[in-house]
Amino acid sequence: MQTQSAHSNSLPPSALIFDSGVGAISIAREIRQLLPGLTLHFGIDNGFYPYGSKSEAALRPRIVEQASAMMARSGADILVVGCNTASTLALPQLREALTKPVIGVVPAVKPAAAATRTHTIALIATEGTVNRNYTRDLIEQFANGNRVINVPAPELVHLAEAKLRGETVTAADLEPVLHRIFHTAGGDKVDIAVLACTHFPLLRDELNRYAPRTIQWLDSGAAIARRVQWWLGELALELPTSPAQGLLLTSAPDSDGRIAGAFAEFIPGASYVAR
Repeated sequence: MQTQSAHSNSLPPSALIFDSGVGAISIAREIRQLLPGLTLHFGIDNGFYPYGSKSEAALRPRIVEQASAMMARSGADILVVGCNTASTLALPQLREALTKPVIGVVPAVKPAAAATRTHTIALIATEGTVNRNYTRDLIEQFANGNRVINVPAPELVHLAEAKLRGETVTAADLEPVLHRIFHTAGGDKVDIAVLACTHFPLLRDELNRYAPRTIQWLDSGAAIARRVQWWLGELALELPTSPAQGLLLTSAPDSDGRIAGAFAEFIPGASYVAR
């Protein structure tokens, strides 16, 4: 992959954060906190949402096609794949298709393995990520002999999006997922839960509040932000003190304005449809 940026002096440095839904917000908040001057664009493949329920054969070419088109439309210097499903499926293909740096989201198994004191970790993800060979290989390589309990939690995606719409997430909403974490074999020993979907950190406060005991909820957001910072240095891109107006690109019309509303904290303007 080329490391020279095709960055134009007339444009401020920018990154495109790609996802099928609004989970990318959790990554964007970490990036904005660390790099407040970086312009953020968002590429949302809402026409194929949710990724977690689609087949690998359908997803790989779709992800490459949509992310590539949105990178071209935005002119971003860096692509951040703000979706665990897309990252576990298509990072090699994206890096082959694009000349710009591609940063993926990897479940935080390695730091969880280093931090656990009970040697028992819960990995909370969509069903697709839980069952994917990539995830199994990640656990085998980085769990360091610790027990990893896989917890499929597809309902958290919808609950996170409901929270962003202003709806209240209750203890009853989260009880099925919490039961799968704490009331399964070995669940009494879990001291760290890896939030292996970018939607899930949006529910960190509620998960912490309603869990039967205190544990650590770990995600990759801060690490992704540091990786973006590293690439900006590699590309010799200096940030201004404040970001420019970003773009919100969608693969299908945002007819009810929910996506634009969710990203309003970053992009108060209109949504543009990427064809």
